[in-house]
Amino acid sequence: MAIIMRSGVLFLGATTVALVTTGRAMAELERQVLPAAVWNWSGGYIGGHGGGGYGRTSFSNPFGPSIYGGVVDVPSFVAGGQIGYNWQNNSWVFGLELDASAAAANGSNTCLAASHLIVSANCNAGPNLFATGTGRIGYAFGALGKTLAYLKAGVAWQNNRGDVVNNVEPKDKLQEKTHFDYGRVGGVIGLGLEQALTPAWSVNVEYEYLHFAGPSVATASTVQLSPPAILPANTTSLSSNYHIGRVGLNYHFGVDPETAPRPDAPYAKSAGSVPPIPYAPGWSFEGGSRLWLSRGRFQWDHGALESSYAGDPSLLLSRLTYHGLDGLSGEVFGRVDSPWGVFLKGNLGIGSFNKGKMNDEDWLVRHKGYPYENTLSGQSNGRFAYYTADAGYDFLRSANHKVGAFIGWAYYSQSSDSMGCVQVAPQDEACLKPGDTRIIGAEDTQWNAPRIGLSAETMLTGRWRLNADVAYLPWTDFKGRDYHLLRDKTTFSEQYGNGGGGVQIEGLLSYFVTKNISLGVGGRYWAMWTNKEAESRNCEPGCDRLPPGFAKYSMERWGTFFQASYKLD
Repeated sequence: MAIIMRSGVLFLGATTVALVTTGRAMAELERQVLPAAVWNWSGGYIGGHGGGGYGRTSFSNPFGPSIYGGVVDVPSFVAGGQIGYNWQNNSWVFGLELDASAAAANGSNTCLAASHLIVSANCNAGPNLFATGTGRIGYAFGALGKTLAYLKAGVAWQNNRGDVVNNVEPKDKLQEKTHFDYGRVGGVIGLGLEQALTPAWSVNVEYEYLHFAGPSVATASTVQLSPPAILPANTTSLSSNYHIGRVGLNYHFGVDPETAPRPDAPYAKSAGSVPPIPYAPGWSFEGGSRLWLSRGRFQWDHGALESSYAGDPSLLLSRLTYHGLDGLSGEVFGRVDSPWGVFLKGNLGIGSFNKGKMNDEDWLVRHKGYPYENTLSGQSNGRFAYYTADAGYDFLRSANHKVGAFIGWAYYSQSSDSMGCVQVAPQDEACLKPGDTRIIGAEDTQWNAPRIGLSAETMLTGRWRLNADVAYLPWTDFKGRDYHLLRDKTTFSEQYGNGGGGVQIEGLLSYFVTKNISLGVGGRYWAMWTNKEAESRNCEPGCDRLPPGFAKYSMERWGTFFQASYKLD
């Protein structure tokens, strides 16, 4: 019995020693490999954001089904702030957030075009303010739980304003228009990815879809040619939706930097994991190439002569809309980072397209006596080129992230030929014989603009990286030339304008195949526009230039790109 008891005591003692030794070994292993504490997302935060995207505002037609138009494309830049609170339960994170954004947005299109015998209108729309209140549910993952993927949904509010302007009417009738400026409640859904940078700061990339129904706004009375009549004032119902991409920076309250995990602490490693790809503290360079699959759009609103019709720049004589310009471009890019946080970056690309359509609209076609005419042509020999060049400073940076502001310059040029001609209105006429696909016109455009923006990069895991850029274009310079080859008199139109604005935003998710080589996929949206007091001037035979007319120009190009890059530290 004594032997048995002694053996039991020895066994228990050995077990105790083994457990103590194992505990000490595990504690030492945790100190070497595991973080001191898992990242905690709980608590309040406040921050700012910038972004952009596009929206569409639809106008119903009180005079009958529309033969064309009725939907206004609205490119937008947004900037604002947010405040919220998170609760974390294990890896699940729940939150509430309020945000508000000012918007620089601008769009116009034909509306109320029920027939070529009715004077249609030019509808302008642009929100100037958004606000949302949302609930969020997310999941924290990755090293230290510093990466948060989330979904959000809730209520949204917008203030939308614009006008409905009758286009050129007989001169014995006063030009009419109505204005709207309203607030409306709608809904918002979205998704995002947020990365903790330091104990107090995090950066997020987010997509939002907003939808608003109603209201009804007034339209002016208009002229019907046959049978001759004045169609009385009526109402049109509006609805709008927006696709917005944003980059945000948040400051988290109540964080103790002494006890929270350090922002440059090594990533926690599990069996089979790989160490992260760090950012170099000294000089570094990354460069490579991209393939961009994109769709483009260009619009020229040609107003009345400045001395005619009381000089209203919203009153149109004609409009050219190039749409569905699907193209493919290749580009090279590079970024140089210095030890002091200063960086230089840029890209250069060239592409082509042979798809797309061009609608040529005219109002008060005097030689035919119609209030409205619309023809459709195809596109060929399309070309576009672009570059951006930026200089900036990273105000937040560590071994695994960098966030900085930049200023720079953007250039974009595009040209294409228009082929064939199909009559949209009136449909009982033909501008060319069926099968005639000759080149009837061409358009060459060039845009220049300064850029002010925010750039963010962060390692989500040891190999996955997220990049995002958002830039506001506070001013644009536009020059173009339009050729109408079927006209007897006009050889070309000179186009020029400045002012306006624009937005350029892109995001990229990439994977480091090796320490130096990465592959990625991303999305990009670019838009530029002039103000509506830009000008166009016709040049007739002998190039006797007519007095300038009001004009407005806008472009968009968006799509998906694939990237391969090499990083040198």
